[in-house]
Amino acid sequence: QVQLVESGGGLVQPGRSLRLSCTASRSIFSFVALSWYRLAPGNQREFVALINRNGDTNYADSVKGRFTVSRDSAEKVSLQMNSLKPEDTAVYYCNSQWAGVDYWGQGTQVTVSS
Repeated sequence: QVQLVESGGGLVQPGRSLRLSCTASRSIFSFVALSWYRLAPGNQREFVALINRNGDTNYADSVKGRFTVSRDSAEKVSLQMNSLKPEDTAVYYCNSQWAGVDYWGQGTQVTVSS
């Protein structure tokens, strides 16, 4: 069993930054990878970023150069979001797989608006 808890969402103006965190109930090194997804109203859930146990990262084209995923500790991964745009508005989720089961956090709302 794995629990993933996101935090750090909020309301921010365009061009500003926000840092999201995902805290896991077990070491993230037990996962092959931990990913961030987002879901905006009327859209399908969209891949945002990924970090694997080797520290390799991957990003959606829409956030490349603006978002950075990193490991803060053995249980915590962060998503630094810079130069935010209104189209980044969504609920952000972290996701991982362990023992063949897909786990999701409850999500954290990010709203980018002036």
